[in-house]
Amino acid sequence: MTSSPSPPGYLAPVSHHPSGVVPRTPPRRLAALLRCCHPEPALAVTVFVTALAVAAGHRVAGAAEVGTAVLAGQLSVGWCNDAADARRDTVCGRTDKPVAEGRLPARTVAVAAWTALVLCVPLSLLSGPGAAAAHLTGVAAGWGYNMRLKHTPLSPLPYAVGFASLPVFVTLGLPRPVWPVWWVVAAGALLGVGAHLVNVLPDIEDDLATGVRGLPQRLGRTACRWLAPSVMLAAVGVVVAGPPGPAGAGGLCLAVAAGAVAVAGTAAAGRGSRWPFRAAMVVAGLAVVRLLGSGAELV
Repeated sequence: MTSSPSPPGYLAPVSHHPSGVVPRTPPRRLAALLRCCHPEPALAVTVFVTALAVAAGHRVAGAAEVGTAVLAGQLSVGWCNDAADARRDTVCGRTDKPVAEGRLPARTVAVAAWTALVLCVPLSLLSGPGAAAAHLTGVAAGWGYNMRLKHTPLSPLPYAVGFASLPVFVTLGLPRPVWPVWWVVAAGALLGVGAHLVNVLPDIEDDLATGVRGLPQRLGRTACRWLAPSVMLAAVGVVVAGPPGPAGAGGLCLAVAAGAVAVAGTAAAGRGSRWPFRAAMVVAGLAVVRLLGSGAELV
Protein backbone atom coordinates (compact mmCIF):
# COMPACT_ATOMS: atom_id res chain seq x y z
CA MET A 1 0.00 0.00 0.00
CA THR A 2 1.37 3.42 -0.92
CA SER A 3 0.71 6.68 0.89
CA SER A 4 0.48 9.93 -0.95
CA PRO A 5 2.65 12.76 0.36
CA SER A 6 1.02 15.69 2.06
CA PRO A 7 0.68 18.82 -0.05
CA PRO A 8 3.30 21.48 0.63
CA GLY A 9 2.34 23.77 3.49
CA TYR A 10 -0.36 21.47 4.89
CA LEU A 11 -1.24 22.60 8.43
CA ALA A 12 -4.36 20.57 9.17
CA PRO A 13 -4.58 18.56 12.40
CA VAL A 14 -3.68 14.90 12.65
CA SER A 15 -5.86 13.05 15.14
CA HIS A 16 -4.51 9.61 15.94
CA HIS A 17 -2.69 7.88 18.76
CA PRO A 18 -1.67 4.27 19.44
CA SER A 19 -4.15 4.16 22.32
CA GLY A 20 -6.77 6.23 20.52
CA VAL A 21 -6.47 9.04 23.10
CA VAL A 22 -4.31 12.16 22.91
CA PRO A 23 -2.89 12.99 26.37
CA ARG A 24 -4.38 16.23 27.62
CA THR A 25 -2.48 16.92 30.83
CA PRO A 26 -0.86 20.37 30.50
CA PRO A 27 2.67 19.27 31.51
CA ARG A 28 2.72 16.50 28.91
CA ARG A 29 1.33 18.74 26.21
CA LEU A 30 3.83 21.46 27.07
CA ALA A 31 6.73 18.99 26.96
CA ALA A 32 5.51 17.69 23.61
CA LEU A 33 5.14 21.23 22.29
CA LEU A 34 8.69 22.07 23.32
CA ARG A 35 9.94 19.00 21.48
CA CYS A 36 8.18 20.24 18.35
CA CYS A 37 10.10 23.54 18.26
CA HIS A 38 13.41 21.85 17.35
CA PRO A 39 14.94 22.94 20.69
CA GLU A 40 18.61 22.17 19.95
CA PRO A 41 19.03 24.46 16.92
CA ALA A 42 16.61 27.05 18.31
CA LEU A 43 18.61 27.46 21.52
CA ALA A 44 21.96 27.24 19.75
CA VAL A 45 21.08 29.97 17.25
CA THR A 46 19.64 32.17 20.00
CA VAL A 47 22.74 31.84 22.18
CA PHE A 48 25.11 32.40 19.25
CA VAL A 49 23.32 35.54 18.03
CA THR A 50 22.97 36.98 21.54
CA ALA A 51 26.71 36.51 22.11
CA LEU A 52 27.37 38.08 18.71
CA ALA A 53 25.26 41.08 19.74
CA VAL A 54 27.38 41.58 22.84
CA ALA A 55 30.59 41.32 20.80
CA ALA A 56 29.29 43.82 18.24
CA GLY A 57 28.68 46.44 20.92
CA HIS A 58 25.11 45.99 22.17
CA ARG A 59 24.51 46.74 25.82
CA VAL A 60 22.93 44.09 28.02
CA ALA A 61 19.38 45.30 27.37
CA GLY A 62 19.95 45.50 23.61
CA ALA A 63 21.51 42.03 23.48
CA ALA A 64 18.55 40.67 25.46
CA GLU A 65 16.14 42.25 22.96
CA VAL A 66 18.06 40.68 20.09
CA GLY A 67 18.08 37.27 21.77
CA THR A 68 14.36 37.36 22.60
CA ALA A 69 13.42 38.29 19.03
CA VAL A 70 15.66 35.57 17.59
CA LEU A 71 14.19 32.99 19.96
CA ALA A 72 10.64 33.93 18.92
CA GLY A 73 11.62 33.64 15.27
CA GLN A 74 13.30 30.29 15.75
CA LEU A 75 10.31 28.93 17.68
CA SER A 76 7.92 30.04 14.96
CA VAL A 77 9.96 28.36 12.23
CA GLY A 78 10.42 25.15 14.22
CA TRP A 79 6.73 24.81 15.10
CA CYS A 80 5.73 25.68 11.54
CA ASN A 81 7.99 22.89 10.30
CA ASP A 82 6.40 20.21 12.49
CA ALA A 83 2.86 21.38 11.74
CA ALA A 84 3.48 21.44 7.98
CA ASP A 85 5.17 18.02 8.04
CA ALA A 86 2.60 16.31 10.30
CA ARG A 87 1.20 13.85 7.78
CA ARG A 88 4.56 13.17 6.15
CA ASP A 89 6.19 12.46 9.53
CA THR A 90 3.32 10.11 10.36
CA VAL A 91 3.79 8.17 7.12
CA CYS A 92 7.51 7.86 7.87
CA GLY A 93 6.84 6.66 11.43
CA ARG A 94 8.94 9.38 13.03
CA THR A 95 9.25 8.52 16.73
CA ASP A 96 10.96 11.84 17.51
CA LYS A 97 7.94 13.91 16.42
CA PRO A 98 5.14 14.32 19.01
CA VAL A 99 2.57 15.13 16.33
CA ALA A 100 3.44 12.00 14.35
CA GLU A 101 3.19 9.95 17.54
CA GLY A 102 -0.28 11.37 18.20
CA ARG A 103 0.81 13.06 21.42
CA LEU A 104 -0.19 16.50 20.20
CA PRO A 105 -2.65 17.77 17.56
CA ALA A 106 -1.06 19.47 14.57
CA ARG A 107 -3.49 22.36 15.04
CA THR A 108 -1.96 23.12 18.46
CA VAL A 109 1.52 23.30 16.93
CA ALA A 110 0.25 25.50 14.10
CA VAL A 111 -1.32 27.91 16.59
CA ALA A 112 1.95 28.03 18.52
CA ALA A 113 3.84 28.78 15.30
CA TRP A 114 1.55 31.69 14.37
CA THR A 115 1.64 33.04 17.93
CA ALA A 116 5.44 33.05 17.99
CA LEU A 117 5.51 34.70 14.56
CA VAL A 118 3.16 37.48 15.70
CA LEU A 119 5.27 38.07 18.83
CA CYS A 120 8.43 38.12 16.73
CA VAL A 121 7.32 41.30 14.93
CA PRO A 122 7.21 43.73 17.90
CA LEU A 123 10.21 42.02 19.51
CA SER A 124 12.23 42.60 16.33
CA LEU A 125 11.06 46.21 16.11
CA LEU A 126 12.66 46.88 19.51
CA SER A 127 15.97 46.91 17.62
CA GLY A 128 14.73 49.44 15.07
CA PRO A 129 12.88 49.22 11.73
CA GLY A 130 15.93 48.37 9.62
CA ALA A 131 17.05 45.61 11.94
CA ALA A 132 13.49 44.29 12.19
CA ALA A 133 13.19 44.18 8.40
CA ALA A 134 16.38 42.13 8.18
CA HIS A 135 15.32 39.69 10.88
CA LEU A 136 11.77 39.25 9.64
CA THR A 137 13.12 38.60 6.14
CA GLY A 138 15.12 35.73 7.58
CA VAL A 139 12.13 34.38 9.50
CA ALA A 140 9.94 34.65 6.38
CA ALA A 141 12.59 32.65 4.51
CA GLY A 142 12.27 29.90 7.13
CA TRP A 143 8.51 29.81 6.70
CA GLY A 144 8.92 29.80 2.94
CA TYR A 145 11.15 26.75 3.24
CA ASN A 146 8.62 24.89 5.38
CA MET A 147 5.65 25.73 3.21
CA ARG A 148 7.07 25.26 -0.26
CA LEU A 149 10.76 25.69 -1.03
CA LYS A 150 11.87 22.46 0.71
CA HIS A 151 10.23 20.65 -2.22
CA THR A 152 12.33 22.47 -4.84
CA PRO A 153 15.98 22.72 -5.94
CA LEU A 154 16.01 26.14 -4.22
CA SER A 155 15.80 24.51 -0.78
CA PRO A 156 19.21 25.84 0.40
CA LEU A 157 18.22 29.44 -0.37
CA PRO A 158 15.99 30.03 2.69
CA TYR A 159 18.72 28.71 4.98
CA ALA A 160 21.30 30.98 3.37
CA VAL A 161 19.01 34.01 3.67
CA GLY A 162 17.94 33.16 7.22
CA PHE A 163 21.45 32.74 8.60
CA ALA A 164 22.89 35.66 6.65
CA SER A 165 20.17 37.95 8.01
CA LEU A 166 21.23 37.37 11.63
CA PRO A 167 24.46 39.43 11.67
CA VAL A 168 22.63 42.12 9.69
CA PHE A 169 19.93 42.15 12.38
CA VAL A 170 22.61 42.51 15.04
CA THR A 171 24.54 45.40 13.50
CA LEU A 172 21.54 47.36 12.18
CA GLY A 173 20.18 47.26 15.72
CA LEU A 174 23.18 49.05 17.22
CA PRO A 175 22.69 52.57 18.62
CA ARG A 176 24.39 53.75 15.43
CA PRO A 177 23.09 51.27 12.81
CA VAL A 178 25.66 49.98 10.33
CA TRP A 179 25.90 47.09 7.89
CA PRO A 180 28.21 44.22 8.87
CA VAL A 181 31.34 43.54 6.84
CA TRP A 182 30.83 41.26 3.84
CA TRP A 183 32.65 38.24 5.21
CA VAL A 184 30.36 38.00 8.24
CA VAL A 185 27.29 37.84 5.99
CA ALA A 186 29.02 35.36 3.66
CA ALA A 187 29.95 33.13 6.59
CA GLY A 188 26.37 33.23 7.84
CA ALA A 189 25.03 32.18 4.43
CA LEU A 190 27.51 29.30 4.20
CA LEU A 191 26.66 28.12 7.71
CA GLY A 192 23.00 28.16 6.72
CA VAL A 193 23.57 26.03 3.63
CA GLY A 194 25.72 23.63 5.63
CA ALA A 195 23.04 23.38 8.32
CA HIS A 196 20.47 22.55 5.65
CA LEU A 197 22.60 19.76 4.21
CA VAL A 198 23.36 18.08 7.54
CA ASN A 199 19.78 18.51 8.76
CA VAL A 200 18.40 16.70 5.71
CA LEU A 201 21.13 14.07 5.52
CA PRO A 202 19.65 11.52 8.00
CA ASP A 203 16.19 11.63 6.41
CA ILE A 204 16.90 11.61 2.67
CA GLU A 205 15.27 8.22 2.03
CA ASP A 206 12.13 9.14 3.97
CA ASP A 207 11.95 12.49 2.19
CA LEU A 208 12.16 10.89 -1.24
CA ALA A 209 9.53 8.30 -0.29
CA THR A 210 7.08 11.08 0.61
CA GLY A 211 7.76 13.36 -2.34
CA VAL A 212 10.20 15.88 -0.84
CA ARG A 213 12.77 16.65 -3.53
CA GLY A 214 14.89 19.55 -2.36
CA LEU A 215 18.44 19.98 -3.61
CA PRO A 216 20.05 17.55 -1.09
CA GLN A 217 17.51 14.84 -1.94
CA ARG A 218 18.25 15.30 -5.64
CA LEU A 219 21.99 15.10 -5.04
CA GLY A 220 21.72 11.97 -2.88
CA ARG A 221 23.24 10.82 0.40
CA THR A 222 26.77 10.20 -0.87
CA ALA A 223 27.16 13.63 -2.43
CA CYS A 224 25.70 15.35 0.66
CA ARG A 225 28.04 13.52 3.02
CA TRP A 226 30.97 15.19 1.26
CA LEU A 227 29.32 18.49 0.44
CA ALA A 228 28.03 19.21 3.96
CA PRO A 229 31.42 19.32 5.74
CA SER A 230 32.93 21.17 2.78
CA VAL A 231 30.39 23.99 3.04
CA MET A 232 30.72 24.19 6.84
CA LEU A 233 34.51 24.35 6.56
CA ALA A 234 34.22 27.04 3.89
CA ALA A 235 32.28 29.10 6.44
CA VAL A 236 35.02 28.61 9.02
CA GLY A 237 37.62 29.53 6.41
CA VAL A 238 35.80 32.79 5.71
CA VAL A 239 35.70 33.83 9.38
CA VAL A 240 39.38 32.88 9.82
CA ALA A 241 40.64 34.61 6.67
CA GLY A 242 38.09 37.43 6.48
CA PRO A 243 39.34 39.82 9.20
CA PRO A 244 42.31 41.98 8.24
CA GLY A 245 45.73 40.76 9.30
CA PRO A 246 47.16 37.26 9.68
CA ALA A 247 44.95 34.46 10.99
CA GLY A 248 47.47 33.50 13.65
CA ALA A 249 47.91 30.22 15.45
CA GLY A 250 44.51 30.52 17.14
CA GLY A 251 42.70 30.81 13.83
CA LEU A 252 44.54 27.87 12.33
CA CYS A 253 43.85 25.69 15.38
CA LEU A 254 40.17 26.61 15.20
CA ALA A 255 40.05 25.66 11.52
CA VAL A 256 41.67 22.28 12.24
CA ALA A 257 39.26 21.59 15.12
CA ALA A 258 36.28 22.53 12.97
CA GLY A 259 37.49 20.23 10.21
CA ALA A 260 37.80 17.30 12.59
CA VAL A 261 34.31 17.85 14.01
CA ALA A 262 32.71 18.30 10.57
CA VAL A 263 34.25 15.13 9.16
CA ALA A 264 33.42 13.09 12.27
CA GLY A 265 29.84 14.33 12.25
CA THR A 266 29.14 13.44 8.64
CA ALA A 267 30.89 10.09 9.04
CA ALA A 268 28.18 9.26 11.61
CA ALA A 269 25.42 10.15 9.16
CA GLY A 270 23.45 6.94 9.42
CA ARG A 271 19.75 6.88 8.73
CA GLY A 272 17.92 8.79 11.45
CA SER A 273 21.12 9.93 13.17
CA ARG A 274 21.11 13.49 14.51
CA TRP A 275 24.86 13.57 15.09
CA PRO A 276 25.62 15.34 11.80
CA PHE A 277 23.39 18.24 12.83
CA ARG A 278 24.95 18.37 16.29
CA ALA A 279 28.40 18.41 14.71
CA ALA A 280 27.25 21.27 12.50
CA MET A 281 26.17 23.20 15.60
CA VAL A 282 29.63 22.67 17.09
CA VAL A 283 31.29 23.91 13.88
CA ALA A 284 28.96 26.92 13.86
CA GLY A 285 29.87 27.52 17.49
CA LEU A 286 33.56 27.52 16.61
CA ALA A 287 32.85 30.02 13.84
CA VAL A 288 30.97 32.23 16.30
CA VAL A 289 33.87 32.00 18.75
CA ARG A 290 36.08 33.39 16.01
CA LEU A 291 33.51 36.11 15.31
CA LEU A 292 33.38 37.00 18.99
CA GLY A 293 37.14 37.40 18.94
CA SER A 294 36.80 39.77 15.99
CA GLY A 295 34.58 42.11 18.02
CA ALA A 296 34.52 45.57 16.47
CA GLU A 297 35.79 44.15 13.15
CA LEU A 298 32.25 42.90 12.45
CA VAL A 299 31.26 46.37 11.21
